[in-house]
Amino acid sequence: MEGMSMAMAERRERIVDYINSEGTVTFSQLKETFPDVSEMTLRTDLKTLDQQSLIIRVHGGAKSVGFAVGTDDLLARRVGRRSAEKSVIAQKAVELVRPGHTIFIDSGSTTTALAAAMEDMDLLVFTNSLTVASELSRLEHTQTFVIGGRLNRYSKSTIGARAVEAVRLLTFDRVFLGVTGYQRGEGFSCGSDDEAVFKSTLVSRAHKCVVLMDSSKEGRPSTFRVCDLSGVNTVVSDGGLSNDFAAACEDSGIILL
Repeated sequence: MEGMSMAMAERRERIVDYINSEGTVTFSQLKETFPDVSEMTLRTDLKTLDQQSLIIRVHGGAKSVGFAVGTDDLLARRVGRRSAEKSVIAQKAVELVRPGHTIFIDSGSTTTALAAAMEDMDLLVFTNSLTVASELSRLEHTQTFVIGGRLNRYSKSTIGARAVEAVRLLTFDRVFLGVTGYQRGEGFSCGSDDEAVFKSTLVSRAHKCVVLMDSSKEGRPSTFRVCDLSGVNTVVSDGGLSNDFAAACEDSGIILL
């Protein structure tokens, strides 16, 4: 019995570690990651871990506690996650940046990778991300404007009413948007109410909206809706999105890179 108890504790610790590393996961992802654990046992584990406040159960999956306390996951945790995919996305997205444009680069690890890949050119760049601004500071001809607001120390970005009001006064040729998840019929979403309001405002102020999204975010549950698929012009990903997603983009006239 003691051995079984130890095995259970180790399994649940691994589940918590996995959820914390990903920020948010679907139940299907949990089943794939723990193939030797039955569905009933996994559901029991999630229920117990939720009761112990070690994770938070959501419809169709689970979130880390840090993810669910008003932020879109710790940026420091996201930087090293799926770095190869983010590099692919950044190299594709940087081809959409044109001299003379006014663009907005959203906060996040993938958008920061885009900023790191950008070449020096005559360009106006607005951002609410401290890490994006830091990457852009090396460029001489690019003018960078940082949107003011309340600092989210987890995502290293500014959010809140002041940030929203600031972008409402601006218009962008392109917005490069980061999202936490996409679900068919629900659209793009993120894990913070403040972030969702800010991102939705960005979409409304852009001539063209470009979503940067690695394929692991397809089907991932998140709480706060940002916009429908039809609300964007281009989706840049790592080549791993499903045929259903590609077909939905084609039906809506959305470019998928």
